Amino acid sequence: MKLYIKYMVSTRCKMMVKEALRKLGLHFIVVDLGIVEILEVLTEAQTESLRKILLSAGLELMDDKKAMLIEKIKKAIVEMVHYAEELPKTNFSDFISKKLDHDYTSLANLFSEVQGTTIEQYIIFHKVERIKELIVYGEMNITEIANNMNYSSVAHLSSQFKKATGLTPTHFKQLKEKRRIPIEEV
Repeated sequence: MKLYIKYMVSTRCKMMVKEALRKLGLHFIVVDLGIVEILEVLTEAQTESLRKILLSAGLELMDDKKAMLIEKIKKAIVEMVHYAEELPKTNFSDFISKKLDHDYTSLANLFSEVQGTTIEQYIIFHKVERIKELIVYGEMNITEIANNMNYSSVAHLSSQFKKATGLTPTHFKQLKEKRRIPIEEV
């Protein structure tokens, strides 16, 4: 069962959540920033107990609606980044706002609170991973990748890629041993 926890933004928060889960006799698979996966399905009493423990630590167990909205935001980002060539060219904020039928600012605020990063940073991370994939496949040159990924220029792609990885796309291509992060781990 996945749980979403608001304001969980540090290693210290992760330690507090792990301790809260242990107190309640729950077994966790993953405790990451904003997301916890446990083996059990929580009863109402366990949910309420966990909610109280987290609140005392300054954290908040999110309801299902907010958690589902976070997942929808992530899904929309993956769709926009990995299937860009199949979608009309539009900016991310408009795409996400239209797709989820919500105001972008409220979506961005919720995402930041829960994930500990901005939507923009999450998008950049996914775009860089997609660019790595396209470079490794070697079917497109950097100009084609920039066009495919809806960058305004090759310079913009290169700048963003270098800022995220420390390497230029060309240097990355030369270091094919550099491994990509699978989308499931993002």
